[in-house]
Amino acid sequence: MKIVTVVGARPQFIKAAMVSHELRKTHHEVLVHTGQHYDCQMSQVFFDELDIPEPNYNLGIGSDSHARQTARAMMALEEVLLKENPDMLLVYGDTNSTLAAALTASKMGIRIAHVEAGPRMFDMTVPEEVNRVVTDHLSTLLFAPTQTSAENLAKEGITGGVHLTGDVMYDAFLKYAPIASGKSRILERLGLHQKGYAYVTVHRARNTDDPIRLRAIVRALIDLDTRLVLPVHPRTRKSLEAAGLCRELASASHVTLSEPVGYLDSLMLTMEARTIVTDSGGLQREAYFAQVPCLTLDDATPWPETIACGWNTLVPCMSNTLTEVVQVPRCCDGYPPLFGNGGAAQSIARLIGSLA
Repeated sequence: MKIVTVVGARPQFIKAAMVSHELRKTHHEVLVHTGQHYDCQMSQVFFDELDIPEPNYNLGIGSDSHARQTARAMMALEEVLLKENPDMLLVYGDTNSTLAAALTASKMGIRIAHVEAGPRMFDMTVPEEVNRVVTDHLSTLLFAPTQTSAENLAKEGITGGVHLTGDVMYDAFLKYAPIASGKSRILERLGLHQKGYAYVTVHRARNTDDPIRLRAIVRALIDLDTRLVLPVHPRTRKSLEAAGLCRELASASHVTLSEPVGYLDSLMLTMEARTIVTDSGGLQREAYFAQVPCLTLDDATPWPETIACGWNTLVPCMSNTLTEVVQVPRCCDGYPPLFGNGGAAQSIARLIGSLA
């Protein structure tokens, strides 16, 4: 079977590293990188660290508004799909690259397989929510990472082609966490001690594009009485500079700002942190995998399972609330296997093969 796989952002590179390895044992995969994430630290380092095959196509879409980025990706992807004429399109997650690929393939009559189908925030003002909902309703095969995700799909009337596979990010964590422990020197480089810092990431548009919300987050971080490590996403840096907050944040003695980090360094920072503070859906899960408490800077999460068992806490972007939550110990109710057993990629490859 010929499969065109479309990726464009760093979380998708991690997932594709696991699934592509399995697919290529029995199928012909054509890998397309839209270039949605194009900075070396946001893209190439992941291909290098995870030994992902070089893309057959790099579309060079770059950053833009949601509409322009999606439209440009659709136009370029149409040419690729016409040339390759695949049996199936494989997409991951909830990015604009995912939406563009799903819309293009659907209009061309190409079957779609969606890895990470079914997570919901129940808020259609979130661009990623729109992307995942539309993609799910266009897909032939839907690989749900959790039981809640599968139930969400059923509530929307999607039952055919739904498979509960577990999360390929958990597969990746199990494989690469020991490698990160052996290879990463990020703690030494940044002068960090195990369990002596909070690992912080902020990149979601609803946080970075709203100056009031971004200012509240920055003030909350400055008010915290704990060492903070914050790799700065390129979009976040632009927003911080535009709001006049970059110097204010950098001047806080307990805050260490850095360039974006690769996957192995990020895993190391996650595993050895005392707390994770983030708006990233991927990092919320990796915190759970590493059994590190997480504070999510958002009003909702697509991973409510992590909230229910106490490992994740939603935090409104208000200084006093964030400070109180960090200081008050959380009660974690065990560590249930929410994201499968680490065999998601194998299951996905097998299920795709069953349609050959």
